[in-house]
Amino acid sequence: MSHRRGARNQIYDSVRQLDDLRMYQLASSSSRTPLITLWTTSWCSTCRAVAPLLKSLIASGIGEAEGGVAYCTVEFDAPDVMAHGLGLTYMITSVPTLLSFDAGEAQTQTKVADARRLADRAFLEEWIRSEARIYIGRRGGEGGSGPTMFGGLFGSWK
Repeated sequence: MSHRRGARNQIYDSVRQLDDLRMYQLASSSSRTPLITLWTTSWCSTCRAVAPLLKSLIASGIGEAEGGVAYCTVEFDAPDVMAHGLGLTYMITSVPTLLSFDAGEAQTQTKVADARRLADRAFLEEWIRSEARIYIGRRGGEGGSGPTMFGGLFGSWK
């Protein structure tokens, strides 16, 4: 199944349970779009400023021309998220943290945890577009498979 350019972005509810994150990862993988996650906590004032900005950018269509993205926040301090050690699994060392998933695999090389950058609208717009572009090769479009661990070794997934 080829993913068309200009796909609509998808915004999911906040993740408070491991099953929610897994379901969003599967949905993102099947639609061949990156899943962008913003890791937050209930006590983080910076998170409360960044989350609506990021959500509004994605809702406004940033990244759709490049193939679209899916988005959700992950409530890092939710009991189920903490109990399953998702922060350790995905190397989340501070909040807010922006982390993209490709076919369910965390893209730690493009992870952003710098609060100043996360509050910068222009930076976020370009980051979203860049993450959406990475997946073009995986969708059967032009280019390679992007900066994944094996992308340089095996080329494009077709």
